[in-house]
Amino acid sequence: MEAGVGEGVQETIRIPHLTRPLSPEEFATQIESKSIPGVFRGVVKGWKAISLWDPSKGGLNYLSEMVGPTAVVEAMMSNHEHIFYGDLRNHERVALPFSAFIASCKSYIEQLSLLSVSCHVSDSDKDKATNEETCSTSLDAPDKLYLAQVPIYSAERKECCSLEVLKEDIQTPVFIENKSLASINFWMNRAQSRSSTHYDPRHNILCVVAGQKEVTLWPPSACRFLYPMPIYGEASNHSAVSLENPDLSVHARAKHMKKYSAKVILNPGDALFIPEGWFHQVDSSDLTIAVNFWWVSSIMSDMVEHMDAYYLRRILNRLVSKEMDRMLPKRSILCLNKEKNSQNDEASEGCEESKTNGKSTNLGVNQDKSMILGQLDPNGLQLLGKLISLVHKNVEYIGQDQYNPTDLNDESVETSNQPKQIANDGICPVSVNGSIAQIFLSLEPLALQKILLAMAEHFPRTLEALILHTLEPAAAEVLTCKFDEMEPLLTKEQQEEFYKKFYSAFDNPSAAMDAILNAKETFAFQAFQNVLDQYVGAKVIGPT
Repeated sequence: MEAGVGEGVQETIRIPHLTRPLSPEEFATQIESKSIPGVFRGVVKGWKAISLWDPSKGGLNYLSEMVGPTAVVEAMMSNHEHIFYGDLRNHERVALPFSAFIASCKSYIEQLSLLSVSCHVSDSDKDKATNEETCSTSLDAPDKLYLAQVPIYSAERKECCSLEVLKEDIQTPVFIENKSLASINFWMNRAQSRSSTHYDPRHNILCVVAGQKEVTLWPPSACRFLYPMPIYGEASNHSAVSLENPDLSVHARAKHMKKYSAKVILNPGDALFIPEGWFHQVDSSDLTIAVNFWWVSSIMSDMVEHMDAYYLRRILNRLVSKEMDRMLPKRSILCLNKEKNSQNDEASEGCEESKTNGKSTNLGVNQDKSMILGQLDPNGLQLLGKLISLVHKNVEYIGQDQYNPTDLNDESVETSNQPKQIANDGICPVSVNGSIAQIFLSLEPLALQKILLAMAEHFPRTLEALILHTLEPAAAEVLTCKFDEMEPLLTKEQQEEFYKKFYSAFDNPSAAMDAILNAKETFAFQAFQNVLDQYVGAKVIGPT
């Protein structure tokens, strides 16, 4: 897995399984308020529907008679055989008599029975294999109709509830009896089927009456692995990832989907609470019947519209901050005084050995600077050498294409706005193992302060090149964070003295500050782009 790709996502989803119905108060505090799913085993076994709707006990005849011959329902017709994608380009809604759908279910049961018999009539292994293949092909034949979300009750459209008569066979689960329900819906599939990965904008209790459902769940924080459809699209709550054959060349993050998912199997009488925003994919067995209850969460119902823009900016800001943390390089061990093998290799590069407090380092310095740099511990000297090496290599590379050659030993002050080559500051470069951001991350704030002050006083051209021409966006973010961490550790006078010395290294201090802030904002904008791509399926070209 790429570094940091799963940060902010709970790897193991712990879904509570309860064998008793909770009180409304217990459900509200223990489950709903935490926005976590919950499985309630056997909680609706007392429904009349459990026995009356059971296809193996004449339930299909009962349903047909109960609803009547004139009732018309809207079914989902898939363009992908047994998979039902939520967007309009992959399915259509068709009206048909409820009795006609029930009749097709009866026919399917008879077909299953006949195929089951024919699949076991042969005794020879060869014929058995042939029969099994034939039966499998027949049973997997396309079944494109699904009664999905047919209303039994709707708070908004009571006149459209063609299955309202079925309400007397079910009861609202006791733990949500105090909720203001938005709708109660009927779900029924004839053959094995799968609904595409999506989330709902309401809290949901899914109750299985007949058959079996396997529900795969993902927390909202995992949606970047699911590639939600663009927020401006008509199916913005659905995943764009193909369920059967995900194309990882298009949806590379989808390879992490399984890691952050949890599966729940529901049998007749079981119920599952699916909080709003939780992605779920539902696989249903042959002839599965279910009922679900939807209601609006208190968070959404209490949100006043004139605050929407503010909440949007706050949420985006929080997601961007998390993404920036994820994008930063991991804090690596750059205490080079402990890396004995590395030190020996670096010593062979011809760097002059310097003594600091009786300890040797592999940083070569001119004699007139060794006393001044003696304030740095061996690790600080090693990291200073790394910074200088990175700057020298970067500016030398850029100079090949853009800079006019200049005397590398010229530490004189230049007034030109033209980018400058840096001087050889009397330090022998050490091998480069990490980025500038990683070096900054490895240092405590006051240790970084000492290094920056040493550069400002003795290697100003190098510091200038570091900030103006070498500072990568991630390094600018880390640098400003270190500045923030540094300030509580210093008095006001010490802070002012530090910034005065730091910016004195620059011909134009304002340009240095602009360079840091511009790089920091570039880093933040990349995080913003990532958030829009990962969470809302949108892309932006550049800041406006």
